[in-house]
Amino acid sequence: MEHLFLYCPVARALWDYSGLEYLGEGLPRHTFPLFLNRLLALIHQPSLVMAVVPVLWRIWRSRNWVVFEDKQFGFPTLMRQFQQQYEEWVGLPVDRTPMIITPVMQPTMQVGGSHLVCMWGGATKCGSHSAGGMVLLDPERRILLAKGVQFSQLDDPRMVELLVLRDAIIWCMEQGLSEVRFEGDAKVVIDKINQANTRDSRLGVVLEEIGHYFRIQSGFSVRFVGRENNRVAHLVARKALSLFPTMSRFFDFQSWLISRV
Repeated sequence: MEHLFLYCPVARALWDYSGLEYLGEGLPRHTFPLFLNRLLALIHQPSLVMAVVPVLWRIWRSRNWVVFEDKQFGFPTLMRQFQQQYEEWVGLPVDRTPMIITPVMQPTMQVGGSHLVCMWGGATKCGSHSAGGMVLLDPERRILLAKGVQFSQLDDPRMVELLVLRDAIIWCMEQGLSEVRFEGDAKVVIDKINQANTRDSRLGVVLEEIGHYFRIQSGFSVRFVGRENNRVAHLVARKALSLFPTMSRFFDFQSWLISRV
């Protein structure tokens, strides 16, 4: 870990390019977690914190390219990807929706009236498979139902998020629900849906399918929430991922989730 994130020439070059290298001078580097903890303790500007995150992410992704995909890359490409990701992440909206989830042991479905909420999210294991989680909440944000889904040989996070949302929509329709607000933290995907943008050649077919469901179900809508406010969906997604390749439909996600929140 220390070599990967601190001593590797790729890592050192990226730290230097980010302008953060000087902040780490004199910090202990014999264990990476200690270095990172001390570094974050020194930083008070949100923009600097948001520079640390893409540095670590680009190092990790570059390592995975080499190890799992047998790809090579040049430093200019790496620096450009870091800069692009930093600008995108800094520009993300801040979600201030309060995280209020209350479990209910014996749910009562409410059809019509106030909107129900369906939280959804995906989890991916690089190079192999992925899973998704969906949690249905009543208007008081009490847990009504939870479900996990699994996908084989799929590790594109955007496609995973789209497929989970599609399955969540179908799931809610099967419950006979007509008014549901779908909440997720995949902002790029949600923007494409709300803008009816199906130009993406890889995602276009699924985007069109989801758009069709929203057109015929006028009481359905989708909106962005931050990762922390979508925590329960990701708990279910990670549990479904851990069960792979066991068929997740045989697992009682609702009882398991209620025991966790």
